[in-house]
Amino acid sequence: MAGETVLVVGGAGYIGSHTCLELATRGYVPVVYDNFSNGHREFVKWGQVEEGDIRDRVRLDEVFAKHKPAAVLHFAALIEVGESVKEPVAFYENNVVGTLTLLSAAQAAGVKAFVFSSTCATYGLPESLPLDETHRQAPINPYGRTKWIVEQALKDYDQYTSFRSVILRYFNAAGADPEGRIGEWHTPETHAIPLAIEAALGRRGGFKVFGTDYETRDGTCVRDYIHVMDLADAHVRAVDHLLQGGGSVALNLGTGTGTTVKELLSAIEDVSAKPFPVEYTGRREGDSHTLVANNDKAREVLGWVPKYDLDQIIRSAWNWHQKSNQH
Repeated sequence: MAGETVLVVGGAGYIGSHTCLELATRGYVPVVYDNFSNGHREFVKWGQVEEGDIRDRVRLDEVFAKHKPAAVLHFAALIEVGESVKEPVAFYENNVVGTLTLLSAAQAAGVKAFVFSSTCATYGLPESLPLDETHRQAPINPYGRTKWIVEQALKDYDQYTSFRSVILRYFNAAGADPEGRIGEWHTPETHAIPLAIEAALGRRGGFKVFGTDYETRDGTCVRDYIHVMDLADAHVRAVDHLLQGGGSVALNLGTGTGTTVKELLSAIEDVSAKPFPVEYTGRREGDSHTLVANNDKAREVLGWVPKYDLDQIIRSAWNWHQKSNQH
């Protein structure tokens, strides 16, 4: 509801910052809470900022008391799958312990609406496609498991303490603010679209494709790329849903359209008009061959329909990376 304060935890990061833009556009008052381990101060353009860690209960209590948010959006997670295999303890400390600390602070402050960034990685290897919310959850890496554990906690909180939440399982977030004010900026970068664009811009030697022998239409992995502004729209709708008394729910956020890595690279070459070297190499541990969302439930519960297609995703990302000198 317009005018309400929303605490955006991890709001200086990629999806968090785009969601702050959307919240402000729709009349909410975003307040960013971030420890800046992965977020960027330059991305805090909408609303105030409070520096702090989600594991710091004293700091969280101060911020809740000061701003009295009606809702919390929680984006503050470690997200790199490969890193989670090397450093599982850091992922459990931040993604599980940190989130439970944040939840305790939110409950103590009387917050009635909590929106959690989850992931299609909680499903693990697909047993049927497209993936819908009833698909078995059997994550295959520590990153997916930490998100799944929090999902289970939120279901218990709802059942036993009436604490309501919306769990949003993202597929592959991509693209940038169409006006190019903010975009995708990770250090190190591990996502396919920015890596390929950086190769096209000559900022890295080329692009590596992991696995060419999958059972897909051209042997490369299939992913469902969803524009970050479509994700931001879904988060604001989730806040609306909870503040209007809606019940707890878990929803997939994807387009329902799969793109192979080869198709993605050729689309990026078309937009950039700059061919770049591509190296084909073996499969990477922990990769699913196909991840595509069934998004009917998000449409039904939130009235959410993705507006951007792959071409618009790539054009917005290209626009941001071209003019951004942070990389």
